[in-house]
Amino acid sequence: MAKQFDTVVKGGTIYTATDTYVADIGIKGEKITAIGMNLQAAGADVINARDLQVIPGGIDPHVHLQLPFCGTVSSDDFYTGTRAAACGGVTTVLDFAGQGTHDNLMAGIEARMKEARDKVVIDYSLHTMVTGFKKLKNPLKEFQRLMEFGVASHKMFMIYEREGWNATDDDIFGAMLAAQEVGATLCMHAESEKVMNYLVGMALKKNLGAYGHVVSRPNFIEEEAIQRAIKWASATGAHLYVVHMSTGGGAQLFKEAQAKGINVHVETCPQYLVLNDEVFKDKKTGHYYATCPQIKKKEDCERMWKGLQDGEVAVVSTDTCTFTTKQKAMWNGDFTRIPFGMPGVETLLPSVYSFGVRGGKFSLNHFVSLIATNPAKIMGMYPQKGTIMVGSDADLSIIDPDESRIIDYKKLASNCDWSPFQGWKLYGFPKFTLSRGTVLVRNGKFDEKAGRKGRGRFVKRGPFGWRNLSRPWYVPDHKPQVPAELFGEGAKSDNSGRKRAAVGV
Repeated sequence: MAKQFDTVVKGGTIYTATDTYVADIGIKGEKITAIGMNLQAAGADVINARDLQVIPGGIDPHVHLQLPFCGTVSSDDFYTGTRAAACGGVTTVLDFAGQGTHDNLMAGIEARMKEARDKVVIDYSLHTMVTGFKKLKNPLKEFQRLMEFGVASHKMFMIYEREGWNATDDDIFGAMLAAQEVGATLCMHAESEKVMNYLVGMALKKNLGAYGHVVSRPNFIEEEAIQRAIKWASATGAHLYVVHMSTGGGAQLFKEAQAKGINVHVETCPQYLVLNDEVFKDKKTGHYYATCPQIKKKEDCERMWKGLQDGEVAVVSTDTCTFTTKQKAMWNGDFTRIPFGMPGVETLLPSVYSFGVRGGKFSLNHFVSLIATNPAKIMGMYPQKGTIMVGSDADLSIIDPDESRIIDYKKLASNCDWSPFQGWKLYGFPKFTLSRGTVLVRNGKFDEKAGRKGRGRFVKRGPFGWRNLSRPWYVPDHKPQVPAELFGEGAKSDNSGRKRAAVGV
């Protein structure tokens, strides 16, 4: 008799965002093909999951692998970064493709895919980084072209003027109109550039060391920018997704916007949940923790946890951007020259599991929604990714709830010689990680043969994935405020501002 399954996960307790039950999972090829009791396992690779927790593989929608920044390149490339992800139970990551000097966005996508394809261990997708909106000849057609290719989200920066990345208000507004037309998501790095730079100049005169990074970015720097981005989303009806939010006041702004039916979502990161700005006061290691935006205060951590509990904060990502101690040392006492970022994708699930689930803040089902189901839905990958159902990719993280590790960077898969959680006791590392049916982590160890370079695939994503989310405010009833007379098929713009007659330009 021919074998029915290639792999059977036996007797585990399955947790999705909505359900909990004990069952076997049958996998044939790359897909889940059966869920039930006492599945036939003859000839299959059997994983004994009795007393273990079986969840969908994690999705980190915000990583920066081999990113050129501050005159160096982040030390986790597409191989070491995705290997580390698998070791932490993450089976899909979303990275970014820069526009560079091009007058289109596809060139950046193609170049980034070329960098990734021979290295990735797990599946990946890409956001564009729109750093020259006014260079685009026809933003609407550009966004439509990318949507057809499977790129459904575009990132803009409200900072980084010196690097030439920042978007002006009219850039953001025009991009939102184009995104709204094709069903794309506009991801936003929200900080107020001009006021921030003024405060940075003041802080530099005070010789505050790494703590100058804190005082030059008070909470209102992020909150004002979030408020502005929400206003443009309200006016255009576009789907806004603010990345790496760090402030309690920002969470409150999203709560209010969602109550009005405005089409907005937001993510936060573990560093904004479990660390606070006291870390910058250590004169030897404080500069290691410089991220952008920076880690805030204890009360912000508490408000962020509440936002996750209540649902106004929908996703926990990492903003992984790994720099070694040698790279961090490039600052040489000037906090404006610290390469921003830290390792994180490998400890995403364990940190949120340890302090969220085991800390009694929310259920394991809600945990699944934050690290798998919501990012899959928001980013247009559901139900291929982010859940456990027949027909979905066989992406699984299988956890022993009683097993913990003491974090030691020497034992992590990340290509980094420090960890923000060094010495911490964390639960939630996977005993097994499966990516499209392939067992990449078995009994807590990464399988170098199974996890070969280049086995990961590019995931094509679709529009309006966020509409599938279960909370009422995920289906917006807020109407755009742009005058109806400006909407019309065939209207065109040269993107210079002289004509304002077309949606999306």
